[in-house]
Amino acid sequence: MKNVTEQSAISEREKYVLAFNDTMIKIWKEQITLLGVIDTGLLLHSPIAISTKADGKFSEVQLSQAFLEYGLWQDYGTGREVPRGNSGDLGKPKVRKARHWFSRKYYASVMNIKEFMADSLGTQFQGIIADALDAKKMRIKL
Repeated sequence: MKNVTEQSAISEREKYVLAFNDTMIKIWKEQITLLGVIDTGLLLHSPIAISTKADGKFSEVQLSQAFLEYGLWQDYGTGREVPRGNSGDLGKPKVRKARHWFSRKYYASVMNIKEFMADSLGTQFQGIIADALDAKKMRIKL
């Protein structure tokens, strides 16, 4: 088992969480470029990391990112040829194809941060319990 101090665990989580937003922006821009979801370039330049809020120990974290709403319609493959309130069958072939630049990578990244946080908090908890059961700290003679 690694010897993890509380401060090193908090520092490790802080670095990971802060890098997460930057990484998501890079991944999204890469996917937009690879899938050719570029017309004017507005969507490509729209993803930004809005904020990161965390408690002092980085055990509870809120991350926010933003991009143009147009990006969701590209991801779903919908657009102008599908009017609002339609019955679903317009009687003409669908021109647009879904270009999944957002959902797949985002889901995988969220699962990665979830696993990292679980591992980090679990390792820190193991250290806390090990310290609590240390005979020297408990002043018990065995």
